[in-house]
Amino acid sequence: MCRFLRYCVSHCLRAAMTRLEDVNAEVSVWSSVRWLGYLSRLNLLVALCLGLYARWETTAETTLLVVFVLTLIVPAVASVSHCFTGAERLGLGGLHLWFGFLLGLQGFLDSPAPQGDAKARAANYLLLASVGSRTLAALLERLLGLAGCRPAFLTSAERLELVGFAVASTALPVRDSVSVMVLLAALAAVMVALRMKACMALPNLLCFGGVAGALFFESLHVPINPFALACFFGRLVCDPLLDVCFSGHSVTERWQPFLAWPAPWRRLSLLPLTAVEVTFIGLAAQKLRDLDRWYLTIPAFVVCAFFWAASHMVFVITVWGFHTKLSECRRLCSSQGSGVSGLNKVMASKGMRHFCLISERLVMFSLLSTVAVAALCWQASSSVFVSVFLLVLPLESLFHGLFHELGNSLGGTCVGYAVVIPTNFCSLDGQPMLLPPSQVHDLNERSTGMLNKIQRFFAYHFIETFGCDYSSSGVTKEALQAKITAFFELHTADGPRHDTYVVFYSGHSHRSGEWALAGGDSLHLDQILEWWRERNGSFCSRLIFVLDCDNSLPWVNEVQKVEGLYVAVQGATLMQVTDVEQQDPPQLGDFTSQWVEYNCNSNSNIQWSERGRAVLATYGISKYWSDYTLHLPTGSDVTNYWSMFFPRVTYPVVRLVAGGWLSESLNGLELCGRVLRYLKRLKLNWYPPATLDTGQGFKLVRSYKI
Repeated sequence: MCRFLRYCVSHCLRAAMTRLEDVNAEVSVWSSVRWLGYLSRLNLLVALCLGLYARWETTAETTLLVVFVLTLIVPAVASVSHCFTGAERLGLGGLHLWFGFLLGLQGFLDSPAPQGDAKARAANYLLLASVGSRTLAALLERLLGLAGCRPAFLTSAERLELVGFAVASTALPVRDSVSVMVLLAALAAVMVALRMKACMALPNLLCFGGVAGALFFESLHVPINPFALACFFGRLVCDPLLDVCFSGHSVTERWQPFLAWPAPWRRLSLLPLTAVEVTFIGLAAQKLRDLDRWYLTIPAFVVCAFFWAASHMVFVITVWGFHTKLSECRRLCSSQGSGVSGLNKVMASKGMRHFCLISERLVMFSLLSTVAVAALCWQASSSVFVSVFLLVLPLESLFHGLFHELGNSLGGTCVGYAVVIPTNFCSLDGQPMLLPPSQVHDLNERSTGMLNKIQRFFAYHFIETFGCDYSSSGVTKEALQAKITAFFELHTADGPRHDTYVVFYSGHSHRSGEWALAGGDSLHLDQILEWWRERNGSFCSRLIFVLDCDNSLPWVNEVQKVEGLYVAVQGATLMQVTDVEQQDPPQLGDFTSQWVEYNCNSNSNIQWSERGRAVLATYGISKYWSDYTLHLPTGSDVTNYWSMFFPRVTYPVVRLVAGGWLSESLNGLELCGRVLRYLKRLKLNWYPPATLDTGQGFKLVRSYKI
């Protein structure tokens, strides 16, 4: 046996050294970290072989001898396929599957080796050393930037080790084997929650480790090897746990494997989820067979079960609604031909943020009802109940984390309205006049190009278009008032108002900034803001003006005195050109063209602060602009949402959520928040940046001098 072992080890080392010489003569940082990972696998292999050999010496079972021989053969075959045939993935896959099987086998061996056996103790220490070296290799990969992280729920190696461990658990009695398989599914869910950075991931990990270590394995009533189980758990958890700190993927990038699923598969995933939930409540109901204090247990269970059923009905409907809205967003994203960033914009424009913020509260109540039922019907002696509870908890936490992350990362909804009045001259009484016939064609081309540019801007940033009005004969004040007030009254499909309203105007204006309208009328900024106050009410929406006219600077200065509203004005000034032969004089439409290009082309080379520009941009913001935050769902929003989508039996659950039972309470940090907001307000008003991000994907810009 020793000669055979020496033969296998020598050939594996020779193949490894040959492979190393062929790849690179010099040892790089990457190869050092990679060989540290190989050392971890070799350490694990030696520990498994030594543990099996020690137990075979004690029991003399033929099965252990066969497994021991296979433990030597399988890595050798994997090394040959890896080094000589080029089937690297096949070899590593078989190796991970075998490692999972052996760890499961050693974790649940019926006849453990005596405590005084030196070989068994050495095997246990080597198992722990394998976890340490594996964790060190994973940490160095991330610190040195060598980890090629791709968005995935579970890697192929993790899946294969879980499958191998599940196969090994079939050696247990049927009930215990099923419990172990469910526990492995729970471990996989915890790993996914960690990799997705769900906000409840770390509490789930602690709960899983504590409950499984203290209660689950005791309920199996079979001898276990805690070192083998700890090695299996540590090897699987180290990568997802490190990804919590080192993963740089955005929310949609992390969840891309789920978001990219076809719609039918995403909807069908509700079936196993519902089956797990029903199994959990069925197992919890078995507690009623305990007739001790039945007069307290049965009424309490009925009340908890009712709220559990109502909250989980809300949970299932919410997830179904999310799949429906996501399918709409993906169809629109596919038609636009955009990627992950485009999906973010589409979801923001479709009100997904508001939906996720409400859904987060509803799913949190479902999660709390699950914990309440488990606490009331706890069955420490039932391994099936414990494992199903550990599975339900991370599954619900995953959806809570998804809604929480999307609700905090997606932008708000935005709607836009554009008015283009191609007049350049004004009579003494302020009446707009048409251009001479010789310039009509040129003006129409510039005005049409301006409309196309602003429509491109709306489409690129997925801004809902209320209308783009073009009038060569001017617009009356009454008609424009009707249009603007109707625009200010727009709401999203889910009920609340839009977060941002954008008004684009290009036309004639007086020196004081008022818009010159037909019939000698003019429109002041104060009048528009008064209409805005009437329609906006207590809702915290923003209003952004984009002006491409001769006299936009007065409105830029005037808006800085506005209090109590979140208003911004983006304007520009057309400079006079001294040398007409070398540079064409700027005209209306030039600013729109450059501003749209700057906000719609990430590779644009437009520099707003360069000297000698013929078109100078500027913007102004109201005093409290920096205090703006996206709208959070109120109790009435939740109630309206319930009346639109949920059955009446779920009213108690939604009422608790709408009543603020789960809302965040004020704490001692509120005073600090007010101080920080005040300082931010002073900084933004005194030292406005050259580019101001609106949070909707586009920026307000200013040149060095106006």
